[in-house]
Amino acid sequence: MQTNGIRERLIDVGGHSIRAVEAGEGPLVLMIHGFPGLAWSWRHQMAPLAAAGWRAVAIDCLGYGGSDRPLDPALYAADRVQDYLLAVLDFYGVDTAVIVGQDFGAQYAWNLAVRAPDRVSALVTTIPYDYDLAGRALLGSAERLSADDPTPPIMAFTDRLPTERFAVMAADHFVHFHYFQTVGPADRELGEALGDYLQRSFYALSGTGDLWAWKTIPSEGSGYLDALPDAPPLPWPWLSEEEFAGFVTGYDHSDMMRRMIGGLNSYRTADINWTIGREWADADVTVPTLFIYGSKDPSLAFFPDWEERMRARVPGLRDIVVIEGAGHMVQQEQPAAFNAALLAFLETAR
Repeated sequence: MQTNGIRERLIDVGGHSIRAVEAGEGPLVLMIHGFPGLAWSWRHQMAPLAAAGWRAVAIDCLGYGGSDRPLDPALYAADRVQDYLLAVLDFYGVDTAVIVGQDFGAQYAWNLAVRAPDRVSALVTTIPYDYDLAGRALLGSAERLSADDPTPPIMAFTDRLPTERFAVMAADHFVHFHYFQTVGPADRELGEALGDYLQRSFYALSGTGDLWAWKTIPSEGSGYLDALPDAPPLPWPWLSEEEFAGFVTGYDHSDMMRRMIGGLNSYRTADINWTIGREWADADVTVPTLFIYGSKDPSLAFFPDWEERMRARVPGLRDIVVIEGAGHMVQQEQPAAFNAALLAFLETAR
């Protein structure tokens, strides 16, 4: 299918279908979204990339949008996701591609650059290396705690499984990382309030939101909507009602338990991904890399000294670009600034 220069495909990635949208011709740029997100999250990047001589491809990750939505969390583990992404590259017949990732998509992009560097010509991400639910915060594989030490309330660390750390954090206040681990409650809560949840989540993650309000909410008896502040009515400066409707339509599904399954299962793979990641915990990133982030991205507060650690562990780092006023949805909140940085970097990666 082709509409306004955007072509749509379903790609078999080994028993599951991944929906891809593409525009332009030339070297491949593969864009991977996070949660909450879709291929639609890259709508502002498609035409500029195509106009600059690139083949822009954005996918709905497994569990999202027009891709298959299996329920089994094991199908969302890091090794499986890597297989899906490599299958997408194989479908397009390319040996290498530029990989661009945001949120969970950045986690997948970093991992691909470390675990299959021969397939990544250049890398662009919006969250730091090794700062994912399976991460060790760039501290490597060496353990830092003895068996008798208490589990620290730290999001990314070298010791203790992520879910153990999430549980310690949740003893003090609501933590969605912990809440999402149990199959059922979050699936129903968010699935029943699809539009409300997406609107609140987008705003909380933006440069003007308050994601950290959940630290004031107790875990006992609370759901995620109790922890997410209300969002102002649309439109916002960076999101129109029509654009937002594209997300709601993309997430909707006749089976309520599958509406949010891609994102929720990404959280539920935290322990297995952390275990898989041990093999690469001391690996540095050598492919040419651009890091773009919003100055008001609330997620960076999990890891305050990320820049010093990342500069030491990413010898391929070409530049760090901060976009003032933007939050976690940086490529949507400030698309002109994001695209300028992206296209300038890509000119060096041809």
